[in-house]
Amino acid sequence: MIYTITLNPAIDRTMWVEHISDDEPNRIVREENYAGGKSVDVSKVLKNLGIESTALGFVGGFAGRELEGRLLNEGIGTDFIRVSGETRTNIIIHEISTGRQLSFYARGPEIRPHELVMLIEQIESLRAPEIVTIGGSLPPGLSPAVYRRIVTEAKKCEHNGCRAKVFLDVDSRSLRSGIEACPDVIKPNIHELSELVGKELKEIEEVLAAAREINRKGVEVVLVSMGPRGIVLVSAHEEYHAIPPQVRVENTVGAGDSSVAGFIYGMINGKSLDECLIYAVAAGTATTLRRGTALASREDFEQLIPQVTLRTLKRS
Repeated sequence: MIYTITLNPAIDRTMWVEHISDDEPNRIVREENYAGGKSVDVSKVLKNLGIESTALGFVGGFAGRELEGRLLNEGIGTDFIRVSGETRTNIIIHEISTGRQLSFYARGPEIRPHELVMLIEQIESLRAPEIVTIGGSLPPGLSPAVYRRIVTEAKKCEHNGCRAKVFLDVDSRSLRSGIEACPDVIKPNIHELSELVGKELKEIEEVLAAAREINRKGVEVVLVSMGPRGIVLVSAHEEYHAIPPQVRVENTVGAGDSSVAGFIYGMINGKSLDECLIYAVAAGTATTLRRGTALASREDFEQLIPQVTLRTLKRS
């Protein structure tokens, strides 16, 4: 079983307007709501690709019930911890005339100590986990140290005598704490990796050197996303750079989360690291083709796989 953990999920309220005016009412042309949050998105893309998972994390109030209901309606299993606060609602506005996208992300509910303990106890008792992926922002009331504890507990879980593989996809401050517990895979973007190592990274060689530094600290695979420049993979014995094909980008929300799902799809199907990386780039690119905060479809994903360019940088 694959478990996805999102501490601060959200309803993504997505609106389209023809043109944003400062001094006049802005008429909404179309509006849609989606269940959102980093690892929630991973579950949704995995479902699109035919892989089952169970979404974990915190939900509360009416928005939390709507989020859970939307996932259940999509056929995604859930086992959320219910909290006293209200699940956040994010606002995403698309300006049709310019293609501009504005995103406003809410803070989320404050998580109380006893609610956090409930989640940790749930992770300790996960049944047959093959992969556990952890992603997203911290809700109020929690410190980055929480991610170190979650990774530690998730790594203790076993499936058929094998330890669960743990993915971590969080921002740089939380990532700094989480990697102390040595997750198996991390996926910072180039800006988050820059913050993590304390210097601005621009060139591929700089990215590789920084990723190797993290790799030596006990993280088995480092995936660094660089937008249209693709994703770099660094492990102890293999290094690759996968570049997406040029496409017309409709949306970038959820592309990174989709890449995580694509990589997991490859792992579940027994693929090599370079193949998993190709799947990661194809899934992320597939999401950029979709309007709003809709995510990668299987059809787009499969069509894009042969269009991804792979550069082998090291293999030993």
